[in-house]
Amino acid sequence: MTDSQPDVRDSAAGQSIPLPADPDGMLALAARSMFDTFARTAMGMLVVDRAHRVVWISEGYKRFLPALGRAEADFVGRRVEEVIPNSLMAQVIDSGQPILVDLLANQAGTFLVSRLPLRDDAGTVIGALGLVLLDDPETTMQPLMVKFSRLQRELDAARSQLAAQRRPKHTIASFVGASAAAMEVKRQARRAAQTDATALLLGETGTGKELLAQGIHAASARAARPFVGVNIAAVPDTLLEAEFFGVAPGAYTGADRKGRDGKFKLADSGTLFLDEIGDMPLALQAKLLRVLEEHEVEPLGSNAVQRIDVRIIAATSHDLQAMVAAGTFRADLYYRLNVLPIRLPALRERLSDLEALAEALSEDIARRSGLAPKHLSAAAIEHLAARQWPGNVRELRNALEQATLMTDDLVLTAAHFGRLPEGSPAAAAEDAQDPAPRLPLASKAPPAETVPHAALRDAAQDAFKPLPQAIAELEARSIRQALALTRGNKLAASRLLGISRATLYEKLAAIETSA
Repeated sequence: MTDSQPDVRDSAAGQSIPLPADPDGMLALAARSMFDTFARTAMGMLVVDRAHRVVWISEGYKRFLPALGRAEADFVGRRVEEVIPNSLMAQVIDSGQPILVDLLANQAGTFLVSRLPLRDDAGTVIGALGLVLLDDPETTMQPLMVKFSRLQRELDAARSQLAAQRRPKHTIASFVGASAAAMEVKRQARRAAQTDATALLLGETGTGKELLAQGIHAASARAARPFVGVNIAAVPDTLLEAEFFGVAPGAYTGADRKGRDGKFKLADSGTLFLDEIGDMPLALQAKLLRVLEEHEVEPLGSNAVQRIDVRIIAATSHDLQAMVAAGTFRADLYYRLNVLPIRLPALRERLSDLEALAEALSEDIARRSGLAPKHLSAAAIEHLAARQWPGNVRELRNALEQATLMTDDLVLTAAHFGRLPEGSPAAAAEDAQDPAPRLPLASKAPPAETVPHAALRDAAQDAFKPLPQAIAELEARSIRQALALTRGNKLAASRLLGISRATLYEKLAAIETSA
């Protein structure tokens, strides 16, 4: 064996196997042979240079030219993106990354194609090779295409479902009320929606803080991104860190091998609503402050930080200033959260909204329960307005739902809501009131046998009225009684009568005309 013929030792036979005298020539031969094989077996092949110009096409590729509206002389030498619609050959050249399998569709048809970068000895990309592997792949690859389409549909459905779950259900207009206090809350909420600054919603339990948080998100530039809410009071202290920041794969025994994203990561580019922020433990408050200042989280059991872009809306029913003074809430976190404070009024502070709230809640209860919608009498509205409502709108909904489910009556009166709390001024006033007025009963006539027949006949003739007149008088009497019972409230009167307010106005106009 000469010096010009290096050898390698066969480990199985223990013998030397001579290498080719010209390995570079062997590689060039292999490349040429592979190129020829591709040119013969592929349905079409073309070569593009570094400047994206087509420099060569195979005989098989020429049959696609008529459909592309090109002659060979008008194809070779032109930039590939000019002569092949939707081609990605330029991308392969510029990136140096192959696209092994892809679908290409244009006026020539739909093709299964492969694109490979071509490099010189120094590794520099000098062009690209494109191969048409199959035409009409919808037919020839039908089973694979069907499976791909099914998986794509399932993926799209899963994404849509997830997006729907993270989409806000309420807008600022969902905060029902036209009182001065309610209108001020909605004005402040719209201003908060115009910025990404942290908002702090303050108010008693049941005043609608989460509804308003969703409304702010829905009116903001992040509306199309996730809205993620977490009730801190409902999560055990030992799980809060994992709930917020996530868990790295295998962080502890029993942890998911794939890891789990925390609420901050799920809300990335969207809004994170921190309900009952006053219940957060002091130890976690420091970590939350760091996230708010650095805009990054570190999953439990991980040494890597993840950048996040999250808008924070916090809410609490506690007096955070008093908690800061008592040392149970960090002052620096309070100042970081209290950028855009919005105070939500208690229901007793906006009783003028009670009727509108009751109507909206009753409609929602009817829709969810499948029952006929119930209306409230004027006496019921007055009865509800006399309550203190420590649970606010949430308590009002509970009272309406209970009354709705416990009766078949279509009109809810004060009696459907039970007595007011003992000892309250309103309860004493209620006890002093007479029972609800009743409709007057017809006067009792004497027995017919005590009246002479002729007199009875004459009285009957005098009392008889045509049916349209009798109906009109009965309607007018019922309308007057309803207006008297509701103290002139036409909306409440229309509900008592079981007609729309527009119909009531029409009948009132007819009564005035006939009078």
